[in-house]
Amino acid sequence: MKRTTTLATIAALMILGAAAPKASSPVQTLKIQELSASVAADYSSSLKALWEDLHANPELSFRETRTAGVVARELRAIGGIEITEKVGGTGIVGVIRNGSGPTIMLRADMDGLPILERNGLPYESKVRQVDADGVEMPVMHACGHDVHVAALIGAARQLMARKSQWRGTIVLVFQPAEERLGGALAMLQDGLYTRFPKPDIALGLHIASGLERGKFKVENRVANSSSDGVNIIVRGVGGHGASPQQTVDPVVVASNLVMALQTLVSRNISPLEPGIVTVGVVHAGSKRNIIPEEARLELTVRADTPEVRAKLLDGIKRISDGVARTYGVPEDRMPIVTNLAEKAPPNLNDPDTATKLRNSLETAFGADRMSKIPRSGMGAEDFAYYGAPEWGGIKSVFFNVGGSITDDMSQAPPHHSPLFRIEPEASVKSSVEGYVVAAFTFLGTP
Repeated sequence: MKRTTTLATIAALMILGAAAPKASSPVQTLKIQELSASVAADYSSSLKALWEDLHANPELSFRETRTAGVVARELRAIGGIEITEKVGGTGIVGVIRNGSGPTIMLRADMDGLPILERNGLPYESKVRQVDADGVEMPVMHACGHDVHVAALIGAARQLMARKSQWRGTIVLVFQPAEERLGGALAMLQDGLYTRFPKPDIALGLHIASGLERGKFKVENRVANSSSDGVNIIVRGVGGHGASPQQTVDPVVVASNLVMALQTLVSRNISPLEPGIVTVGVVHAGSKRNIIPEEARLELTVRADTPEVRAKLLDGIKRISDGVARTYGVPEDRMPIVTNLAEKAPPNLNDPDTATKLRNSLETAFGADRMSKIPRSGMGAEDFAYYGAPEWGGIKSVFFNVGGSITDDMSQAPPHHSPLFRIEPEASVKSSVEGYVVAAFTFLGTP
């Protein structure tokens, strides 16, 4: 509370014309209580209904046409924002220019998931939609992207209302297809950093059902792990199940390969470095007395560094061939290993930028609004591409906002579950506050 008072004191001195220290960023003069009151009023009058509408009408990756239309409508209603639609497919980019200063990007993702919602909410999704693969699926916002969209629209209103307090350019990015790890790359390939002002800093947030509602968490370095999809076709020599000696059984090869792949983590990378090789799909055969010609494995591979990621991916082919040879698979029938396009590198925060943001949030809202719950999984985020070296190495920070419906985090409905829920008011309001304070931390002063 002491730090919050300091902010108010500096603001009061400036109003009175006293010789207050020159602010190094506009966040030092941001009136937090006034911001929170304004966000609360906006939630009651607009954001609550907007979020409920988004939640009840989710759309799948690269199919977010209705959501994009809602975003464009809301941004136009604010006024003063340059709006470009259909960036990277269904993405929306809004540019707010306000004189000379840093360029700050704020990103929200828009897509839902192919899950049938069954949490009993009055605005529970009943939507079905044909996905990018041509299959009709139920759709649910089971990861909180509806919160991100509503909150970034709310943040845009707050930032426009406070243009006298900051200088620079804000790029609002409403991104498609995060769930397929393709939307960020699609927007970059469609000229996000060339058709629009290239950011000095890229900022993004994610609501977390397993964090205390209303609290913030900023990782110093690793915000999310890499994710790679890998398919392996294990080939053998088929035949009759009663004459196995005449065959090379791909089911046996695949079974041993599943176990051998675990040595990539246990025996090929440092025990101090996290990594995951999970075989999520094993499929082979059509009848109990037929030894098939092929078995199919589908893997997800996770790492926290580019080096470990490369070691795991390289090792999959090496171990696949080795196991196949051990069981007598002919050289012209070696496994086919395919690295899928649905992937993302590790999402790495710039440490200095992360520290500045963490300090700003704690100064603005107090230490009791900062979560101390440690990172507990290896989820991925295609926000990682915005700061990737191949796209210019932009400084980026990705942080979390708590939205738990319970004080017992072990009972919080997990993301990607048909029972997923967050506490909407605290989630949306805190996310708006997070976006605004994050932007003010790095924008220029008048």
